Amino acid sequence: MAKIGMSTYSLSRLRKTGEFSFPFAIDWIADNGGEFVEFSDAEEFDKSDAGIEALRRHAGRRGIEIADFIFPARFVQDDPAERRAEVERVKKQIDVARKLGVRFVRHDVAHRPAEECGTEQFDRDLPLIVETCREIADYAAPFGIATSIENHGLHVQAGERVRRVILGVNRPNFRTTIDVGNFVCVDEEPIAAVQKNLPYASFIHVKDFHRKRAGDDPGEGWRQSPAGNYWRAAIAGHGDIRLKEILQLIKKSGYDGHLSLEFEGLEDPRLACRIGLQNIRRYWNEA
Repeated sequence: MAKIGMSTYSLSRLRKTGEFSFPFAIDWIADNGGEFVEFSDAEEFDKSDAGIEALRRHAGRRGIEIADFIFPARFVQDDPAERRAEVERVKKQIDVARKLGVRFVRHDVAHRPAEECGTEQFDRDLPLIVETCREIADYAAPFGIATSIENHGLHVQAGERVRRVILGVNRPNFRTTIDVGNFVCVDEEPIAAVQKNLPYASFIHVKDFHRKRAGDDPGEGWRQSPAGNYWRAAIAGHGDIRLKEILQLIKKSGYDGHLSLEFEGLEDPRLACRIGLQNIRRYWNEA
């Protein structure tokens, strides 16, 4: 039976009001019917042993599983010393994940400007990406942790690029966190892309987007894909991603893991996340 929860990232805009904290996010998820929390790395996350234990105890009291730990990483570095420092930093994050008791970790791999994200550059970067992801996966394996990359960050966002990394790393504990909406950002149709990547999924982010065609400039608050199409994050179920069909596809595949709501739109995050969690649960139950 799949579990439905959300990332602390979805409430992170409440930092501006001073309301946000990780215990607050745990309480909010519990009060709104979620089953797990996904920790998104942030400065206010106390990673000391005492801080981690306090969070674990708080989540346990509220009946919330700490399911996943996600954090940035940049392995494609010109300076080998900087790359090695980044690898060691990520290993320390794996140590945090172990102390949290999570079974899943998502890390990034590379960030490049849009003009440097062509196929040729990806092909040049791929061996280094594969080598580093394999090292991280091997470090995490003895702890029972599955590491993953997400279709995220433009350079490794298209479904085929994600699959090439996974097949290159070739480790049973290295998978993908599928973000069902992020394919739009690189002009891929989510249903087809999700279907192709589902065999490699260890975790799923549920996100929705409003979409406009190139030339239909909607103004402030929107971003553009490489092909010039416009997109803006939406409340799950309110946008143009066919979430109900995608969740039906996921359920039919036999996936029974975690479905994590991610929200980054313009609406109040409390309202947006409450509606989003309700819609995800309804779509899943109706699938």
